[in-house]
Amino acid sequence: MKMKTALLGAAAAFAMAPMAMAERGADGHVNIIYWQAPSIMNPYLSGGTKDLEAASLVIEPLARYDQDGNMVPWLVDSVPTVENGGVSEDLTTVTWKLKEGLLWSDGTPVTSADVKFSWEYCTADGGGCAQSEKYNDVVDVETPDELTAIVKFGVSKPFPYGPFVGAQAPILQKAQFENCLGPKAPECTEENFAPIGTGPFTVTEFRPNDVVSLEANPNYRDASKPAFATATLKGGGDATAAGRSVLETGEFDYAWNLQLAPDVLANMEAKGKGKIVSGFGTLVERIMVNQTDPSADLGDERATKKHPHPFLTDKNVRQALSMAIDRELLTEIGYGAAGRPTCNVLPAPAIYASTANDGCLVQDIAGANELLESAGWVKGADGIRAKDGVRLSMLYQTSTNAVRQDFQALIKQWWGEIGVETELRNLDASVFFGGDPGSPDTFQKFFADVEMYANNFDGTDPESYMANWECKQAPSPENQWQGNNMPRFCSEEYDALVAKMAVTGDINERAELAKAMNDMLMQEYVIIPLVDRGRVSAHSNTLGGVILNTWDSELWNAADWHRVK
Repeated sequence: MKMKTALLGAAAAFAMAPMAMAERGADGHVNIIYWQAPSIMNPYLSGGTKDLEAASLVIEPLARYDQDGNMVPWLVDSVPTVENGGVSEDLTTVTWKLKEGLLWSDGTPVTSADVKFSWEYCTADGGGCAQSEKYNDVVDVETPDELTAIVKFGVSKPFPYGPFVGAQAPILQKAQFENCLGPKAPECTEENFAPIGTGPFTVTEFRPNDVVSLEANPNYRDASKPAFATATLKGGGDATAAGRSVLETGEFDYAWNLQLAPDVLANMEAKGKGKIVSGFGTLVERIMVNQTDPSADLGDERATKKHPHPFLTDKNVRQALSMAIDRELLTEIGYGAAGRPTCNVLPAPAIYASTANDGCLVQDIAGANELLESAGWVKGADGIRAKDGVRLSMLYQTSTNAVRQDFQALIKQWWGEIGVETELRNLDASVFFGGDPGSPDTFQKFFADVEMYANNFDGTDPESYMANWECKQAPSPENQWQGNNMPRFCSEEYDALVAKMAVTGDINERAELAKAMNDMLMQEYVIIPLVDRGRVSAHSNTLGGVILNTWDSELWNAADWHRVK
């Protein structure tokens, strides 16, 4: 039984949804399950998708992306462009005009001061912001009146839609967060667990790594929405249990990220309680290769640039690790038709997809052994290679998930065939993808030699995404372990490409720059891509209005969800 794609056309979907929603809260309760439980409701303090999506029920950006990747106005009436006068001719300013009458969930007005503050919050001195690349090149946000925010850039920005666009860059209420700037940000527990927002729901109770209880926002801008009076976002467990809770038992209405083998999903859907929804975007399962030493002996300086990795700084080793992997087999056993083997961290849209790295699609154990041998890494009596007293022995971490543990087992076997010893560790996904700067087990801390996970970006333009691997994006104690450059890769040449893309307008030139950045990362083997994953989730047959969105939060249109009678 094939998985069904429920990507409806925008016109049809939005025409259908409102018909069933005549009165706010009339459809009672909706149950959502994210088996990777949210740890925080502030995406500026977490790079985890599960935290970002949970927060999107409550806090929103000025504009976002629809299911086709089109930018659409959200808290504004129109997206500013050069043509409508919202973007200056020299591309150094973009003017956003808030909708009139917008209220926060506490009943106070949303103003341009909140917009400006959100930029100040993410860029405050002494703090760490997981989405700081969204505000690259912003030098000021002017507020000439309560509804107008003018973003000013220090360079001409042909794509000025990083700030305040997409679920990764929402608006925070200044009144709530103004005492939470810089180093104080992670200390504001009440604010981070229950932000005041403009979204369809508000938080009534937040239990980190467990459950979020929500109720309809009484001041939501559409008086007939949301249809549900209350909502529960349950976390924990695993993907199998989450899938069953929607597709087999009907206990839950929506299950996110069903990272399960295709035959398992097909058998669940055959029970007839719900539907699988899927679609490809930019989600890539990858292995990050640490360029710093994660040894606990280094204390507070472990996994920082002060201490290079003892052997993963050798490109020959990194390349051999990649060559040993059979991506076709991983895709077949892990995702079936919902995955495609890939040699790129930037797989889409098509104009940005490089073909320069396609050699990785063919596993080459013999070639990997030859490469290591020629680089002086010699096998010992135990079969493990060593050089100058340094053994190729690694800790390989990821989140707890059946598909990921299958991947780990196979990759460990292949690496063993080239003389690399591998210890496997899997961590609870809610912790691994959380943003707690005090936890040693987050993917940002990266206290391992290699780690595996998937990631993607808002929208269809990769400028901000490719900026993830700028030198300044490396997590460290100085930025409270925030940032997206997990390998701690640092290249002046790469940073120059990021800066050049920021001021390049021609779409074909932008594509070439994005490909160049992708190729540099791939050919340095600091990221080892595995599978271009489709998003796979499920909803009950009684939940209407669901439109899967691979370009923004999956919960982007939860205000339009309703009960099918």
